[in-house]
Amino acid sequence: MKKIHLISLTLLAFSAATAVHAEEKRYVSDELTTWLRSGPGDQYRLTGTVNAGEEVSLLQTNENTHYGQVRDASGRTAWIPLSQLSNDPSLRTRVPQLEQQVKDLSDKLTNIDSSWNQRTADMQKKVAASDGIINGLKNENEQLKNQLIVAQKKVSAANVQLDDKQRAIIMQWFMYGGGVAGIGLLLGLLLPHMIPRRKRSDRWMN
Repeated sequence: MKKIHLISLTLLAFSAATAVHAEEKRYVSDELTTWLRSGPGDQYRLTGTVNAGEEVSLLQTNENTHYGQVRDASGRTAWIPLSQLSNDPSLRTRVPQLEQQVKDLSDKLTNIDSSWNQRTADMQKKVAASDGIINGLKNENEQLKNQLIVAQKKVSAANVQLDDKQRAIIMQWFMYGGGVAGIGLLLGLLLPHMIPRRKRSDRWMN
């Protein structure tokens, strides 16, 4: 009779369980260990434990006892209180992920710092090169200014020399002209005396 009663209770418990059509991932709560049972209730025997944070697959649930049937990574199938299952990964599994994320971000920051330092160095080189070009242009401009001043002075000196030569030429022409005029005047005065005059009788005879 006891065996029949136990079998009846087991069948009743399984018939009250609500089947889950698709397996769902769940995570064991953050406790040291969680006990697994052979059936959906505290009256069923213990079949083992699962580690905190371990990922399991939820197969079905029992609404009356609030137990769920799970399968762990090794393929074992057992029942566990639903209160000890979570939809989110446990801290034990999330901490390494967070640590990896922190490491990745730190590496990115290091790369950004290196890239920024390289860009800064390149910009400094470009600025230094620009400063050198600007200084060279300033020096060249200053030299051109000095050459312009020297050229202007040479032009002024040449103009002065040209004016002097022009005045000298004009004076020479004046002197030549005056000499020619003087000679002409002198000849005009001397020639009448040098050429003998004919007598009037000679002119009548002719």
